[in-house]
Amino acid sequence: MGGKHIVTSTEDLRILAKRRVPRMFYDYVDCGSWTEGTYHANSMDLAALKLRQRVAVNIEGRSTATTLIGEDASMPVAIAPTGLAGMQCADGEILAAQAAERFGVPFTLSTMSVCSVEDVAASTSRPFWFQLYMMKDRDFMRDLIRRARKAGCSALVLTLDLQVQGQRHKDIKNGLSTPPRMTIPNILNLMTKPGWCWKMLGTKRRTFGNIVGHAPDIEDTSSMALWVSEQFDQSLDWDDVRWVKDQWGGKLILKGIMDAEDARKAVDVGADAIIVSNHGGRQLDGAPSSIQALPAIVAAVGDRTEIHFDSGIRSGQDVFKALALGARGVYVGRAHMYGLGAMGREGVTRCLEIIRKELDLTMALCGVRTVADINADALCR
Repeated sequence: MGGKHIVTSTEDLRILAKRRVPRMFYDYVDCGSWTEGTYHANSMDLAALKLRQRVAVNIEGRSTATTLIGEDASMPVAIAPTGLAGMQCADGEILAAQAAERFGVPFTLSTMSVCSVEDVAASTSRPFWFQLYMMKDRDFMRDLIRRARKAGCSALVLTLDLQVQGQRHKDIKNGLSTPPRMTIPNILNLMTKPGWCWKMLGTKRRTFGNIVGHAPDIEDTSSMALWVSEQFDQSLDWDDVRWVKDQWGGKLILKGIMDAEDARKAVDVGADAIIVSNHGGRQLDGAPSSIQALPAIVAAVGDRTEIHFDSGIRSGQDVFKALALGARGVYVGRAHMYGLGAMGREGVTRCLEIIRKELDLTMALCGVRTVADINADALCR
């Protein structure tokens, strides 16, 4: 359990990750856009919801098991798509996918991952989900969708809220790059992270594996940065979403829904699930927290599609609260990244163990035996 470190919460994992991960990559995870108001509101608004304790209720035989888009899951939690997981520790996406597989929850690989979709497929046996951004180069997108299909991915997660990137001050000040540029401040910081450096020297995966060598004229990180800045498609509309659905032909999850009207449009184009998400407070600062947005979206389309949730989930109690307000499942992004940075695959496993334990105990003390029984009655009004 991390040697002498006793880890009992995802906050413990965050503290460990901050010690062990180079500053620019830790800050990449632990930041929001602009004032970081929405980033912090995601957690604070979840914390503000109060649970209704019940007693003298038979709580034997509890189960956290459920299904997400028809796939069995040991609890209503999936690993969120997170860029640069392979910079929290060497081969990070592979390790996180292996932890998720062994734990029995879905793993979602980001387009902006360090390990490629082929790397993850070769290292796991459970089908995983693949997250896609809308890019201008439709030939590249067709090929990326084809590669995800060939890798056996069982769902495509199309992110809708990143046509432009929110301004994240820490990333700008740190000069975020993959791999890190060898500036004097970076070298001095890397010297304080010998474990990270040693493991990173032992892998060949240090840049964006889904893109470098696959997109035209992208062979190194300098050409990569320019390509990404030019490729995210600001003309994205619902017709493009239909195009992606047709190209994919499988289950489609739409991520970044924060408005009831957009939720209706997402259902109309045939989304198998939507993710209520403000991108972890990394895009539009000043937007509501995701948990504030959830009830109206559940009221609008909860009987027409599966509603998932992310942004702010740090504990099993957070999971419980999102389910009580109508989500079927939630995604953990930062929490599992802290686990990766702290202890690699073991850290992700510990993150999932903590969340399931907290969820189970909360169910018990609220008098609930199955996740299907969690509803608004479990919250104080």
